[in-house]
Amino acid sequence: MYWNHHDMTGWDWFVTSVGTVLFWALLITAAMLLYRALTRAPQQPHTPAPASPVQLLAERFARGEIDEDEYWRRLSVLRSDDVDLTKP
Repeated sequence: MYWNHHDMTGWDWFVTSVGTVLFWALLITAAMLLYRALTRAPQQPHTPAPASPVQLLAERFARGEIDEDEYWRRLSVLRSDDVDLTKP
C-alpha cells in the first residue's frame, strides 16, 4: 500500500510542491475567467461602416446591374464638385 515506506525523497517533495502550485494556479485562473465571463457587460454586435457611393456603384457594376457606360456616367457625376442635389 505504501510504496515508498513512509519516506519522501527530494524528488517526491519537488513533484508534490509543483503539483500543488499548478493546482492552485489552475483553480485561481478558472475562478478569474468565470468571474470575468459573468460580470462582462454585453457588447453591441459589430456593424460594418456604410459603404461610400463610389463603392456602391462599383458593386452594382460588378454584379452586372449597370453597364459600363452608365457606370462611367454616374461615376463622373459623383466625382464632380458642382452637383446640384436639390434636383430630383
